[in-house]
Amino acid sequence: QVQLVESGGGLVQPGESLRLSCAASRNISSIPTMGWYRQAPGKQRELVATITSGGGTNYADSVKGRFTISRDNAKNTVDLRMNSLKAEDTAVYYCNARGRMWGYWGQGTQVNVSS
Repeated sequence: QVQLVESGGGLVQPGESLRLSCAASRNISSIPTMGWYRQAPGKQRELVATITSGGGTNYADSVKGRFTISRDNAKNTVDLRMNSLKAEDTAVYYCNARGRMWGYWGQGTQVNVSS
């Protein structure tokens, strides 16, 4: 089992940047996939970005070139750097840890992009 705690959300203006961080309760080096998902009001939760234990990354088309996911196995953290934020990036962002047969979610952190 692993507990995940997200931080770094807030209110920013369009075009600004924000960095989200996910802290895990145990060593993440053996966790196959860590990721960030988001859920906007009235919409389904969607993938934002994932990173494997080997460092392979995957991004939603809507965030490619703007967002960067990274993991620090020594600190047991997974970060999401978000640049050039848009109003449509407004959502609750969730951290996810996933293995072959299991998955855990954090409680989420709110990101609001508004002028």
